[in-house]
Amino acid sequence: MALDRFFRRRRPQQQQATTDTPDLWTQCPACKEGLYNRDLEANAFVCPKCGHHLRLDAQRRVHVLIDHGSFRQLSGKVYPTDPLEFKDTEPYSARLSRAQEKTGRPDAILTGTGTIEGLPITVAIMDFAFSGGSMGSVVGEEISRAAEYAAQHGTPLIIVSASGGARMQESALSLMQMAKTTVALELLAERGLPYISVLSDPTTGGVTASFATIADVILAEPGALIGFAGPRVIQQTIRQNLPEGFQRSEFLLEHGMVDDVVDRREQRHYIATLLGVLLRKPPVEKAPDKGTDKGTDAKDEAGAGA
Repeated sequence: MALDRFFRRRRPQQQQATTDTPDLWTQCPACKEGLYNRDLEANAFVCPKCGHHLRLDAQRRVHVLIDHGSFRQLSGKVYPTDPLEFKDTEPYSARLSRAQEKTGRPDAILTGTGTIEGLPITVAIMDFAFSGGSMGSVVGEEISRAAEYAAQHGTPLIIVSASGGARMQESALSLMQMAKTTVALELLAERGLPYISVLSDPTTGGVTASFATIADVILAEPGALIGFAGPRVIQQTIRQNLPEGFQRSEFLLEHGMVDDVVDRREQRHYIATLLGVLLRKPPVEKAPDKGTDKGTDAKDEAGAGA
């Protein structure tokens, strides 16, 4: 009986990992390779095995694109409302609160000023982590303000798009932002200031149909999904098989919708060279960054948004 009780005895359960244990690895969505996060960050969140460009939140995009320590935030003072009192499976206000808590920003946009290889610029970066980067009233307002600021201060404007399109919970109010942002960008054209659009994965819907594709130069990241309706919707509508790579950056470059496909690791120098040509002003020679100090830029962002 003693032996019987011994073999029936439950084995001790392993201790569960504490919730504060940091995640050290990320699996590449394309090749499924396990990537050490520190190495991934040093490589601008591009998989060193297959070259897949992982999605970036707005703050990480700042670290990748803007000169270290130069970013100063402009956005963060306008908050979304729920004028339609929209509710589907849950109230729109609840969705907003959850997205704000997740990202630490009022809406799906971060705007500010900075330099790229010493050249002053104004930048607007969409954050796909906030409700799929959807464009509502706040996104349209912040992009319009960024365009007006750039025109007033004589700087080029760079917009990095990552969006599922117009935000359905704001209905016609979100669709109005397509016209609003387009009109605001006319100020740059009137003053002869360059506007460069960078399309990341994904850029779709009303964002593609408005400010994202009316720039002086349109760049795209490798493999990014870019289009108005999704490929599945198009295929079901026209009842035809779509060509391989349809709506991906390389396909659109081949068909003239974008001007170039640029690896994220090369974007800073590429854009600086491009601006130097457009402005007839060469980039300022700077020593390469010695790593990224996240605390500095994060402090700048928090202080400007207060």
